[in-house]
Amino acid sequence: MAALQTLSKSFPAWVFFCCCCCLPLLLTSSLPLKGGSTAHHACRLRKINFQQPYIRNRTYTLAKTASASDKDTDNRLIGQQLFVNIRENNRCYLMKRVVEFVVEDVLLTEVKNQYPHVEEVAQFLASLTSELRSCQFSGKKEHVEKNLEQMKNKMEQLGENGKTKAIGELDLLFDYIENACTDVPKKGGNKKKN
Repeated sequence: MAALQTLSKSFPAWVFFCCCCCLPLLLTSSLPLKGGSTAHHACRLRKINFQQPYIRNRTYTLAKTASASDKDTDNRLIGQQLFVNIRENNRCYLMKRVVEFVVEDVLLTEVKNQYPHVEEVAQFLASLTSELRSCQFSGKKEHVEKNLEQMKNKMEQLGENGKTKAIGELDLLFDYIENACTDVPKKGGNKKKN
């Protein structure tokens, strides 16, 4: 009986606590709104991923080492041309695809024995794409596929130097994925782009 009286005395306090503390937390939670898309939130990386001096230095050192062997100074694989006709809110998805390609088709091939730190950089980049596994493209993907295909074709045309160039541009790739996936895209964007 005493326990029941104590509970009944503290009941208003619990109601007050739930109404004032728990309800606002529930209302402001990150649950998707009805009909809302979670793809936008899935296309975000934490800034802290890129603030690790160790992996940034490894990536930039690897890029600098490969860049010294790059004989072609006229072409660029990773640059603004990747973003042609791509809305800002889809750039992270595009960069996820570029990183997947570079890891699988460049870093984890025979070149991993030619340059220092390749495996560490490949692991870091693969961890980013793993975090972005739920990142989806909104709209039509044809421009992403076209831009990605152009990059792959250019690398293939460069022959042996293509992989060297891709590794030499890892510093650019690091910066592009950081900018595309950690900054919040502007609302609206260019309506003509897909």
